[in-house]
Amino acid sequence: MSSVTIQRGVDLQPFNSFRLTTKADKVVFFEHLEQWEDIRKLYLEHSPKVVVLGGGSNVLIKEDISGLVIFNRLKGISIVSETEEEVILKVAAGENWHDLVMYTVARNWGGLENLALIPGSVGAAPMQNIGAYGVELKEVLKSVETLRWESGAYRIFSKEECHFAYRSSIFKTTAKGKYLITGIQIRLRKAPSKFEISYGALADTLEEMGVQTLSVQAISEAVMHIRRSKLPDPKVLGNAGSFFKNPEIPEQQAFDLRRKYPDLPLYTLPDNMVKIPAAWLIEQCGWKGLQVGQTGNHAQQALVIVNYGQATGMEILNHALRVQASVESKFGIALESEVNIIPG
Repeated sequence: MSSVTIQRGVDLQPFNSFRLTTKADKVVFFEHLEQWEDIRKLYLEHSPKVVVLGGGSNVLIKEDISGLVIFNRLKGISIVSETEEEVILKVAAGENWHDLVMYTVARNWGGLENLALIPGSVGAAPMQNIGAYGVELKEVLKSVETLRWESGAYRIFSKEECHFAYRSSIFKTTAKGKYLITGIQIRLRKAPSKFEISYGALADTLEEMGVQTLSVQAISEAVMHIRRSKLPDPKVLGNAGSFFKNPEIPEQQAFDLRRKYPDLPLYTLPDNMVKIPAAWLIEQCGWKGLQVGQTGNHAQQALVIVNYGQATGMEILNHALRVQASVESKFGIALESEVNIIPG
């Protein structure tokens, strides 16, 4: 059995995309499945003061962590099965998500090209049901492989059992904190001919690039161009991407708001619901590009809250709460955080 080394008093700045200089009392790295029983024992000993992190890209660490931080660093990409039309990949949770996308694009396998340049690890992807530019992970995911903390048992969740929703899954709801995701299996198309380009900015960018024949390479390049032009690089300006979810509200409420705000963008959903861009709401409240101390909302994308260098986790959280309060006061809509706040 591989040994597990506990590191003490670790600065977490290199391990979170907000680049916050919070500390953890104890840190361990889970790098091999042979370490599982040791990792599980430590988890049970320190529960409930345990935080499990992957790439640290969708979290706000609001204060020092007095318990144990477990970093999921499991690695590996392998082909489970393959036909002339498709390939099923098994990918370990500690792999970098964007590196995986580039791995599939280089082989001309379709399915992940719209999800290029999303920061974070593979293990976080099913938790959030990550999505961008008209595509969500659930469209290619076959299953999620897990280990249960309480019993140590191995379990595979089918796509249906994951209960995927908008930026959510069973791992954020009824199964939260019960399982460690060790990997996923995804189903990709070989030599794809159909692509998702209905997202307006993506179609426009492809046209600007002079793309006449669609390909996974062209779409991934267009997506990366858009993201780099609108979103700050976490290595340069600390952030966790979109801080809030786009709210979904009843149709009647949306139409009442449209009468008051004629420019309000609306996107019709099933079951008489409507999605509204959170960025638009935040911008109307005057937050876009506004810096408050060492934090604020990015000038190019109001949905992104940034750390200008010396912000603390609590300062960022308090700023987010002020943004939420102003949107609710003006529009009667309660924004929900997409970023996970830890400790919870």
